[in-house]
Amino acid sequence: MNNTVGYIDRDWPNPHGPGDASIIIYGYTPSLALAIIGIASFVLLFIAILAQVFRLRAFSLIPACIACVCELIGYVFRFLSAHQDPYRISFFVGQYFCITVAPVFISASIYVGLGQLVAWASTSTTLKTGSFLSRLRPKAILWTFISADILCTALQVAGAAVVGERTSNHEDPTQANDILIAGLAAQVASFCLFLVLLAMFVWLLATNPSLDCAPGTTDRHLHRARMYTCVVSVAGILIFVRTIFRLVESAQGVFGELSSHEVYFGTLEMATVVIATVLLGIWPPKALLNAARKIDAEGEAFLLRSN
Repeated sequence: MNNTVGYIDRDWPNPHGPGDASIIIYGYTPSLALAIIGIASFVLLFIAILAQVFRLRAFSLIPACIACVCELIGYVFRFLSAHQDPYRISFFVGQYFCITVAPVFISASIYVGLGQLVAWASTSTTLKTGSFLSRLRPKAILWTFISADILCTALQVAGAAVVGERTSNHEDPTQANDILIAGLAAQVASFCLFLVLLAMFVWLLATNPSLDCAPGTTDRHLHRARMYTCVVSVAGILIFVRTIFRLVESAQGVFGELSSHEVYFGTLEMATVVIATVLLGIWPPKALLNAARKIDAEGEAFLLRSN
C-alpha cells in the first residue's frame, strides 16, 4: 500500500464505474467470509431478541432489535463490496453509516438497563439516605446519554463521509478526520461518565449484601439484580472497547495500522458488538428483575418501573 495513493488490490482491477473511487477506501479488500458471518450473526440475534420482546414483553430490547437491523444492512453492504466491487463508494458509505450508528441503539439498551436497576433499587432505605444515586432519574439517564450519542455519531458519520470523498480524490482528509476524531472523543468521554455511574451502582450492591429494598424482596431478587448488573457492565465495557478502537483507528489516519487490517475490525468492532448484543438479548431486565415485583403482607404493590 502506498501512503499517497491509497490501497489498490492488484488481484481485483478497478472497474472504474461512475460510482467507483480510484482506491479501495477500506484500506483492504473486505472479506466475503466476515461479511457472511456478520449477516448470519445479526439475523439470528434479531430473531432471538424479537422473540424475547414478545415472550417477556421486554420492550427495553427494542433498541437492540433496531441495532441488529442496522448491523445487518451494514454487513450486506460489506458483502456487496467483497462480492461485487470493493471500489464502490456507496457500498463503503452504506456499511460505515449503518455499522457506526448501530452501537448507539445497543448503548440505549444498556442505558435503559441502568435506569431500570436504579428504579428497582429506589425503594431501598440505603438508596434513600441522600446518596447521589438516589437523585438520579431513569429517564434522565436514558435521554442524556442517548442525546450525547446521537450528536457524537452525527459528527462521526459527517467526518467519515468527507474523509472517504477526499481520500478517493487524493485530497488532504486531515480536517475531516479531525471532525471524526472529535465525535469519537466526545463519545468516549460521555460513555466514561456512564460507566462511572454504573460503577457506583455496582459498588452499592457489592457493599450492601443485604440491601433493604421493598418488603418481600428476597436474596434471590438481589442475586438476580446483581446478575443483571454484571450483564450491563460487561456489555457496557465491550461497547466502550469498540469506541476506543474507533477513536485510535481514526487518530492513526486513513492509512494507519488499524484501518488497513481487517482483523482489527473483526475482533474489536464486530465481535464486541455481537457479544454485547448476545448478553443483552439472553439476559434482559424483564427476565432477571421481574422477581423483584412483590406484593407484601399489607397488599401494597412494589413494581419495577422505568420512569
